[in-house]
Amino acid sequence: MRQWAPFRAGESGFLDRTYVGFPVIMPDCVEFLTRKSFVSFLGQLGSLVLGVGDLLRLSLEEIGKALILFGQSILWLFRPPFRTREFIRQLDFVGAQSTLLIILTGSFTGMVSALQGYNGMHRYGAESMIGATVALALTRELGPVISALMVIGRVGSAMTAELGSMRNTQQIDALASMAVDPIQYLVVPRIVAATITVPLLAGLFSFAGMIGAYAICTQSLNVDGGTFMEAVRYYIDSEDITHGLIKAVVFGLILSLVACYKGFYATGGARGVGVATTKAVVVSSVLVLISDYLMTAIMF
Repeated sequence: MRQWAPFRAGESGFLDRTYVGFPVIMPDCVEFLTRKSFVSFLGQLGSLVLGVGDLLRLSLEEIGKALILFGQSILWLFRPPFRTREFIRQLDFVGAQSTLLIILTGSFTGMVSALQGYNGMHRYGAESMIGATVALALTRELGPVISALMVIGRVGSAMTAELGSMRNTQQIDALASMAVDPIQYLVVPRIVAATITVPLLAGLFSFAGMIGAYAICTQSLNVDGGTFMEAVRYYIDSEDITHGLIKAVVFGLILSLVACYKGFYATGGARGVGVATTKAVVVSSVLVLISDYLMTAIMF
């Protein structure tokens, strides 16, 4: 077994030895390591601060450019020539072609809500409240929010990909060279169409959900249809429907603005278009949920 020499007075060195055989860090080593760790910590802290500052700057720049695009869209909305044909085409793409998707998701959402509501209310003998509970959930929250998310997945991604491809193939520059404002021709019809059609789709979603809930309650859960409808008429008023439609208007504006902004300024070729599409879907979905909370806290 290796023997360690005892400590002798006056002996110096980076590491010293003791009787038990464990190295002891001398004060000069401790001071060196402490100074080095402190400098490293300051460097990491500075990098973190710079990173947060760059992220904040980029976020503010993105918000500013999006607001400028929105302001320009409002100005071009009231200036001729009015792109009626493009507007009708976007109404068909955003609204009519999304009808089947909204009916399917709405009906099954209503069925699931009815099943879950019955599971909880049956324990307290309150089956008659299922209709009112499902109607309130659909008109206030589920209808506007899920409709907006479905439109984001189907329409928002397509808007971003289309505008991004036009930007990278210089079609937008070609429009500008022919004295056609790209914002008026490409952005305004899409924003207006989405703002108008998303509330209509939300109403259709709620209607389909109520039909699905009614069918499940009367055919599978043995709930009286008259009791179901009476609870809906008693507890649902016009404010619930109006507030849900107001939410849907805001959601349509948000998703169309984000999609058009990400696509209109997309760069980097095919990869850049894919990245812009992904960001548009993620950002618009998150903004829809955040705005839903804020409007719910204000309205109800």
